[in-house]
Amino acid sequence: MPQLPIPTAVLPSIEGSRLGLAGRALLIPLVLLAAASLVLMAGNGDQWIADQLYRWQGSQWAFKDAWWTSHLIHKGGRNLTWFAALLVVLALIRSNMDLRWQPLRRPLAYLLISVALSTGIIALLKSWTHMDCPWDLERYGGLRPFIGLFEHRPVAWGHAACFPAGHAGSGYAWVALFYFMLQVRPQWRWPALGAALLTGMVFGLGQQLRGAHFASHDLWALAISWLVATTLYLWMFPLTASAFPSHAVSGNAGETA
Repeated sequence: MPQLPIPTAVLPSIEGSRLGLAGRALLIPLVLLAAASLVLMAGNGDQWIADQLYRWQGSQWAFKDAWWTSHLIHKGGRNLTWFAALLVVLALIRSNMDLRWQPLRRPLAYLLISVALSTGIIALLKSWTHMDCPWDLERYGGLRPFIGLFEHRPVAWGHAACFPAGHAGSGYAWVALFYFMLQVRPQWRWPALGAALLTGMVFGLGQQLRGAHFASHDLWALAISWLVATTLYLWMFPLTASAFPSHAVSGNAGETA
């Protein structure tokens, strides 16, 4: 849908709403991330959760190669996210060819870039952090001792790439749907966000049950995806009434969320 112009008289108040959006969407998640990281990573919450899952499976990762975790959630989920990305690409192509789809061009470009950036950053960090998966650790039947995120890792122990969680991140990357819907169908923004969060949680839990990740690995994948989606949204979209569904400009701009 075309974006409506906003009278200059309401721009200062909208700018305040925009700053409020940035504060709520960036600052609050960062505070929650720091608190949860302290519990999970510094407070051994990761190990406690993994211990419960490991003991529940008979002190082994019984679901590591199970069909529903390995093939349905892991491989099937990966294919699902690739298919969703393909649909966005096709829609973006159509928006450049069909005038009726032209208003969707920028939101679709945003969605594609955000998902690509989120998954790309997570993949890059995985190659830098060199953290082991639970199934590689002595505590859970593996061969390596646990090495924390900021601890020195001996070269002889080889490469590790389990933090942040790549598979959960491929689901959480779609939290950008919240901002996509905020531009095109504001009333769908919360269901879209819920669907993305649920997808990431299912992907993440499936991998935790296999011994592939700790809970903090999923948490950081979500945090990265949300911060990328929010920052990119604030950068790509100008001041518009649709960007502030709770702001009372309907009488002036002629549109509400």
